[in-house]
Amino acid sequence: MPERLRLIHDSIRDIITRFRPDEVAVETAFYGKNAQSALKLGQARGVAILAAVSHDLPIAEYSPREVKKAVVGSGTASKQQVRYMITSMFGNAGIPAGFDATDALAVALCHSHRRGSGTARHSDWKSFVRDHPERLRAAGGVRG
Repeated sequence: MPERLRLIHDSIRDIITRFRPDEVAVETAFYGKNAQSALKLGQARGVAILAAVSHDLPIAEYSPREVKKAVVGSGTASKQQVRYMITSMFGNAGIPAGFDATDALAVALCHSHRRGSGTARHSDWKSFVRDHPERLRAAGGVRG
């Protein structure tokens, strides 16, 4: 597990260095029945947050319910519904199969909606993508 945590940390640091985000949004831990899974998820979140904080980036955290409500309109939406909405909004091109990439995009979209005040540099994702094509790449997930 320690090597996987190092891989997550180093990968997040590399992504931050490459894409230079202004802030980071993460999903809060889901508390399920398996304590071991929750512990491992908490450790992974911790090293990801550490990587962002070490770059002096502000961190926003959203519960799974908040993310689902922001994207689908219902906090009880399924992962399939979230994926459907994300691919409907952004197209399916370049989004890998599985839920990791669409979940990450959903957290980012939720953050964009929540921060809303007039401080946003872009009014929507389409304008951001148009202005920054170099900051997009095929999402791959960190696997160990």
